Amino acid sequence: MTVSAPSPLFRQFVDDELLRAPMLFDQVLDALLDGGRRNLAGLQGVQRNAVGEMLQAVQAQRARLGDYFLHSLREQVQSELRGATRPEASAHAVRPKPKVLALVDEDEVAIEVELSHTIEGIKSTAEYELRELQTFVAAMVGDLDMAKDHNPFRPATWARATWAASQALPLSRGHQIAFMRQCGTPLAQLLRTSYAASTSRLEGQGVEPAAYRTLILPSGSRRGARSVTSTYSPDLQRISETMPAPLDTQHGARLAAVPQAARTGAVPLERWTDIARGITQRADRQAVELVSRLFEAMIADRRVPRDVMLLIVRLHGPAMRLATRDRSLLDHDRHPLWRFVNQLAFVAEMSPDAADPERQALLRTAQLTLDQLSSEPVQHTGLYRWAWERLQSYLEKRLKRRLATLASQIGSLQNAELRDERRETPASTLNGPLDAHQLDTVPAEFIESQAAAGPGATAAEAWLDSLALGDWVRMFMNGRWLQAQLLWRGERREFWLFGDGSSDETWAVRSRALALMHDHGLVKTLRVRSVVGQAAQRVQQEVAAESAA
Repeated sequence: MTVSAPSPLFRQFVDDELLRAPMLFDQVLDALLDGGRRNLAGLQGVQRNAVGEMLQAVQAQRARLGDYFLHSLREQVQSELRGATRPEASAHAVRPKPKVLALVDEDEVAIEVELSHTIEGIKSTAEYELRELQTFVAAMVGDLDMAKDHNPFRPATWARATWAASQALPLSRGHQIAFMRQCGTPLAQLLRTSYAASTSRLEGQGVEPAAYRTLILPSGSRRGARSVTSTYSPDLQRISETMPAPLDTQHGARLAAVPQAARTGAVPLERWTDIARGITQRADRQAVELVSRLFEAMIADRRVPRDVMLLIVRLHGPAMRLATRDRSLLDHDRHPLWRFVNQLAFVAEMSPDAADPERQALLRTAQLTLDQLSSEPVQHTGLYRWAWERLQSYLEKRLKRRLATLASQIGSLQNAELRDERRETPASTLNGPLDAHQLDTVPAEFIESQAAAGPGATAAEAWLDSLALGDWVRMFMNGRWLQAQLLWRGERREFWLFGDGSSDETWAVRSRALALMHDHGLVKTLRVRSVVGQAAQRVQQEVAAESAA
């Protein structure tokens, strides 16, 4: 969908929030100083001295802290506004140039852990207020379908500005992290009030909120969890045999309910009845209808980008014809056709920017493959095995091209790993009041239960052993979540090189830093989500409801 340029009302909203930011940060500092002084009497020894030094520095550098905070906040908001108004790149656009390669060690991870604490603390405290404000901001930029969060004052923005403010303290990194930690709770509480007040002001100005999409999560799931069921329903053959009849009119009604934006494209959805008209066997007709219903359910999956879904829809008719020749299509989601669909959706998700040249090249390759598949008069499994292998070959070549462009970086890392082996581990730069027990948990939304994984170090080592070149991970880096691919690891497994899925930026990470990130839920391996399997579950629920009616 096309989102209009920011309106004057939206820019006024941004200016108002920036004007109120200094007062909010002053209140955060007041709360930090008051709380720190109250708690000081209960501390002893080194910890008492360290906290006292931090409080004295905050009082002495209060003006500089505010300047650093506001400068970072303005820079982030203006950067977001520039990105929102920038026209889409052409097919020949180039990716942003990568930054200078830096080595991420345990000290950097400690900072990321604290940033993640602060961000999630704000989200948890002000969850309702954030959701409400998001609807008003979306309305001001013309995104009535709530396609994305347009609020430039998200929790991550405030958290990064707070970390920027900590740099004004002429103390160690440990003191700065302690400052960040102490700011977390009052910042979250004040932002909850601030978000609510912003919503009230916009409502008073006559802004009509956009309709928020309500997501019904499975029982026991929590916000931020990305794990999904990837197994294909084992009962599809039984579903096809027990679907209630007649279904011709029901299918037409369901197809009409599919969002028009998802169905429009070069190839419209075919009616299963048109293909089944010449089929005499009941089992084949049921198989054709079940495949059609699977595609309808996939179209309703909002997590699949529209440009990718328009490609997947082209397989609708061929898949129904294949079902009459190869009943193994309904056995599991390891069939080459379903593997192709799942892999295409996954790889496109790793590069979410629609204007990214790498993503556009991927979709062009998929388009050519689908052209050939659709033109074949006889559909058979071998065609889709060829399509799957062609997609895998393209991804392997793309990875090799990226590695070739990073040859100098990889060479430098190899030499650095050899030098690193000959010297002792450098001392930590924290040297401050960073207690280990204060880093041993992160919000539950960021991590899955570690109860069954055993000790953290063992779980981290097992995870590192499981990583293979080309694997994709979701990691928290530079104060934000991103998708990155493992490009290289040293022979001694000390240095690991990851590449961003949305740019040419790379990160070299020490193994100990990766282990620490894993222990705190800041990195996890991403697996291919079974788009088809989840569609099958939805169809199974629909058929069960129809049978019960």
